[in-house]
Parts: sequence; C-alpha cells; structure tokens
Amino acid sequence: MKGQNDFSEWKFILMMLVTIIVWGFAFPFIKIGLRELSFINLTIMRFFVVCCAFLLIILLQKKRFPKIQKKDIIPIFILGFSGVIIYHIGLNYGEQFISPGTASLIIATIPIQIIILASIFLKEKIGLIKILGITIALLGVLVISIWGKKDASLEINYILGAVAVLIAALMGAIYTIAGKKLLDRYSGLSLTVYAILFGSIGLIPFINMSLFEQVSKMSINGWFAILFLGLCSTVIGYVIWYVALKIKTASELGVYLYAIPVLSTIFSFFIFKEGITLMFIIGGLLVITGLVIVNRERINKKID
Repeated sequence: MKGQNDFSEWKFILMMLVTIIVWGFAFPFIKIGLRELSFINLTIMRFFVVCCAFLLIILLQKKRFPKIQKKDIIPIFILGFSGVIIYHIGLNYGEQFISPGTASLIIATIPIQIIILASIFLKEKIGLIKILGITIALLGVLVISIWGKKDASLEINYILGAVAVLIAALMGAIYTIAGKKLLDRYSGLSLTVYAILFGSIGLIPFINMSLFEQVSKMSINGWFAILFLGLCSTVIGYVIWYVALKIKTASELGVYLYAIPVLSTIFSFFIFKEGITLMFIIGGLLVITGLVIVNRERINKKID
C-alpha cells in the first residue's frame, strides 16, 4: 500500500509539473500571439482550437461524459464565462502593456484570492497570519503594477494592464471555487470540457472581419503560439488542473502555482531578452513572501 501511495504521489507531482510548465510558457506565447492578433482575436483563435480538440475528445470518448443535469447548465455556463471569456480577455488585454513575468506574478495571487473568496462564500476563517500574508502579497502586486516595468512609472496603460490581469486572476479563483463543488457530480475531464465549450459560446458576438484579416496574415510563429496555447496550456493544463482538484484541495494545488512566475520570467528572459528591474524583484519577493506566509499553517500541519 505504501508503495502504491508513493507512486500516486509522484504521479500527482508529475501531473502538476506538466501543468506549471505549460502554464509558465503560456505568458510568453500570449505575447507572441499579440504581435499578430488583437487581444480579443487571440482569445477567439485559442478557444477555436480548444473547442475543436474537445469536440473530438467527446466524439471518441462518449462514455466518459455524463449527461449534464438541468440544474447545472447555468452554473457551468457561468463557470465557463468567468474562466474563459473574462479570464482570458483580461489576461490578453493586460499583456499588451505588461511583461509576461509581471502577468504571471499577478496571476500567482490566485491562491490568496481563493482564500479570501472561501472566507466570504464558504465561511472559512482567516487568521491574523493569513491576513498578514495577503496584505504583503497584495503590496507586492501594487509595487509590480506601478514600478515593475522599466521607465513605466505611473503610465496609465501599464496600470490598466496590470488591473486587467488582476481581474483575470480573480476570475481564475472563482473558476476554481465554483468548479470544486461541481466536481461532486462530474469528472475533471467532463467538467473542463463542458465549462469551456459553454463559455466559448460567449465569444461568438466578438467575431468580426478583423479576425479573418489577421488570421490570413499569421506567420508560422503566430500559428505555433495559438496551437500551443490551445492544445497545451488550455486542453492539457485545464484538464489536469480539474483532475488534480478532484484529488487535492484548492489550497494544496495553489502551492504549485508559485513556480509559474519564476518559469515564465526565465522563459521570457530567453525568448524576449527582457530585463528584470529592481522594483520587479522587490515586488516579486513580496508576492512570494505573502504566498508562503498564507500557506505556512497548512505546510506546518503536513510536517506534523
């Protein structure tokens, strides 16, 4: 039994390692996609690829997809709307003005936002230690948002970009908490597929001629970015996330998200040769310190 548990734990860690790698690469690939597509068209193309992949999976694996209960149709749509439309449009809009590393650091506040939302909607208590951690992390986000980019200072577009990504992070937290409840009736795979397919319907009103004009001029790099974002960062990443969420608690999974900013910043350094400012490092350290403090109690309990 011990050997099986060890294998399962290593299998889980491997799953999460794949997830943080494909999500870490997502931020620089979004930047590449934005060179050729508007932030809305990038979202549409990404989820066009995702929907094609998911429809193929449904066709080949019908037995793995339970029938959607009528009472779950609206919650699943809202889940997809927040996790697909608002999250990705906010993230894509923000990355027009901020670096992939900055975006990934702001997105890394999702675990803290999960804790805040859980205290509001699930009546979970937040101790003084967690409040301290949340305050420090949010201070770090503020430092990054205002002074994290070289020569950006109080540039309005830069601040709006950071706020858009912060809103995207909030949607990611809502996506996780709302999805956790629905996992009692659906598998991680089926819930991911249903939520994204339903949520993608909301992208239809945004389709216009600019989409076809931009897509017709896309380069190989642009297509590679779209395919990676669709197949790896979304299909693989989201499915693994909900499968893992069925096994572990949201706060346990949150620990793994802390590695994404580090990976994304490293990837961006090599891809774009982006410099890292002193204020970015200070802000990043504040975010990471806050995240560690917030999860200190859970980690200590595991050690005990």
